[in-house]
Amino acid sequence: MVDKKRKIATALKYRKDSDVAPKVVAKGKGEVANNIEKVAEEHNVPVYKDEKLSRQLYNLEIGDTIPEELYNVVAEVLVYIAKIDKSK
Repeated sequence: MVDKKRKIATALKYRKDSDVAPKVVAKGKGEVANNIEKVAEEHNVPVYKDEKLSRQLYNLEIGDTIPEELYNVVAEVLVYIAKIDKSK
C-alpha cells in the first residue's frame, strides 16, 4: 500500500523524432523524490507537479513507455513545458 502522505516523483523523457511516447527514466518516493526534483531544477528541467499523475506514473517501471490512457494528460504536460521553454 502506498503512503499517500509521502512525496512521489517520476521523471519522463521524450524525443519526438525517435520515441513513440514518453518513457519513465526515474521514479522515487520521499527523499528520492526530493532528489529527482533537485536534479531537475539544477539542470533547468521544468518540474510539473500533479500528485494524481505522479501516482499513476509511479506504477510503471523505469524504461516503460507511458500507456495510451495517459497520452492526453501527459500531452498537456508537454505543452506546458514547451510554453516554458519558449518563454526562456
